[in-house]
Amino acid sequence: MAMTDKPGLAAVAAVPDGKSQVTVVERRALTGWRYAMLARLHLWPMRILFTFFIIAAVAIIWATNAFLSARFTESTHNSADLRQALFSGQIMSELQRTSVVPLLLARDPELIDALDRSGYTSTSQRLISAQREIGASSILLLDTGGRVVAATDRTRLGQNLANNEGFVQAQRVNDSVFSVFEPQEGGFDFAFSRPVYANNRRVGVIMVGVDLSRFEQAWAGETDAVVVLDSTNRVILATEPLWRGLQIDEALAVQSPPSAIQRAIQATTDWTRRSPDAYVRGVAVMRSELRIPFQGWRLVSFTTYDSIRDRVNAVLALEIMGFALFLAIAFFFLSRRAQVETALIRRESAELRLLNTRLQQEIAEREKAQKDLAVAEQTLAQSSKLAALGEMSASVSHELNQPLAAMKTYLAGARLLLQRKRPEEAMSSFQRIDDLIERMGAITRQLKSYARKGGEAFEPIDVRSCVSGALSMMEPTLRTRSVKITRTIPRLPVMVLADRIRLEQVIINLLRNALDATKDVPHPQIDLLLTTGQMVLLTVRDNGHGIENLDSLFEPFYTTKKPGEGVGLGLAISSGIVNDLGGRLTARNVPTDGGTGGGAVFEVQLPILKQKTKAAE
Repeated sequence: MAMTDKPGLAAVAAVPDGKSQVTVVERRALTGWRYAMLARLHLWPMRILFTFFIIAAVAIIWATNAFLSARFTESTHNSADLRQALFSGQIMSELQRTSVVPLLLARDPELIDALDRSGYTSTSQRLISAQREIGASSILLLDTGGRVVAATDRTRLGQNLANNEGFVQAQRVNDSVFSVFEPQEGGFDFAFSRPVYANNRRVGVIMVGVDLSRFEQAWAGETDAVVVLDSTNRVILATEPLWRGLQIDEALAVQSPPSAIQRAIQATTDWTRRSPDAYVRGVAVMRSELRIPFQGWRLVSFTTYDSIRDRVNAVLALEIMGFALFLAIAFFFLSRRAQVETALIRRESAELRLLNTRLQQEIAEREKAQKDLAVAEQTLAQSSKLAALGEMSASVSHELNQPLAAMKTYLAGARLLLQRKRPEEAMSSFQRIDDLIERMGAITRQLKSYARKGGEAFEPIDVRSCVSGALSMMEPTLRTRSVKITRTIPRLPVMVLADRIRLEQVIINLLRNALDATKDVPHPQIDLLLTTGQMVLLTVRDNGHGIENLDSLFEPFYTTKKPGEGVGLGLAISSGIVNDLGGRLTARNVPTDGGTGGGAVFEVQLPILKQKTKAAE
């Protein structure tokens, strides 16, 4: 042994028997494990006590925070409710006091006589005197056309307020109406409007302004943010000037909430606070709401949590400090257990040596398993070859069925021609049979090299001749069916670089599928359309019943035919041929609406052969 000088392995080297070596190592490891277990058993009570202490500390802090936060929050909320009741009383008092003014002025004989006679010499002075006595914000007198004929603010004389909301509403009712409108300089104006009658005839409108903006200035001195909302949640009064005229949600979004970094900093002090009602200027606030008994108005105030958090955090800081001091003392005594932990580590090193030996045994077992896996892979490869051979046999059978069926038809025709003493025409059938035999040989050669993807057999060919050749091959089958075939082919050659036999094979497969699809159609029809552009496009369309499963159409052995009529390799082989030619074979269904009759459309796209390509070839 080269490693007998290390402690713990000398006993292993001294015993020649492998089984005895493991026994000695396990005995030494068991001894060290006993010491480690004893040390751990002494530590368990301390760990349990420490865990219980942490849980108890968190629970106490959490309970203290919840109790104090709820108590202080309730106190703050009650204070906010008192302030809201005071603010609401101020608004209602001002509105009720001002609502009587239009009624009194609408019955003033001097004003009625001025509107009736259109004499407004002393009318403005009369309104100014009334303003001083009543204390209204502003008073306007309008004639029936909406023109200001008298006002406490003489600069507004002559203004046309025909479109003013207060004037329009006063024209519709016989009582005082309240209106809110926004002047050009910002903010809102509030006014009571009432029609003025003379001899049961409407002669004008009296408008008395309500000064509610002075309350905003008084509320601005409070620590709360206060807003008044109308029935549509629009802010009409606010201590924040930017909020006026906005919806409450939009007003709160004017000032962005705190960033992620700011929230992380706040979490260090406010981690125990419940979710805030809203954010005002990036500060979490508590929302209080009071309904004002006037046209669905509501008074909403936002109070910060600063005062609550300051009082709660002061108590929590004392508790956390006491727990931290206790933990520091506990950690001091626990650090003296480090020697026991060191002994435990030494005992565990012996276990690692034993595990190293067992690991070498597992490595040997894995090497043996890898050898067995290699044998299994060879067996699986042989099975894959057999499966590929079966699939190739099915392909050969499918591709040779078409020429064999055509040969059988030509032989039957030649027999009839010979019986009728028409040998010249019979020779033509024999010539076609000879062509079919040559084609079968080409197919077998092609299928023999199916696994190769080379283009050594490619040559410039005219797609029109391939279409004609495919129709010639299908002539015996077409004679047995009454199918209308339309062919639209350009006059000029359509050249591509391909293998003629394989391209004709694709066209024959598409024609045969179209014939099978129109077998049960009253008036079967197949359309062949050849067009050129950036690509050569050959379209084969039928008026059959369409394709049920387009996703699995080009998969091998997928077929919708009855057993014995097909193996489902035609479209799979055709798709592979078109891909080898650098093109693409697609299929889709034709909608039945619009008089098209439905059916399926197969499109063969091939790259067109240009002059540069011909020169390169």
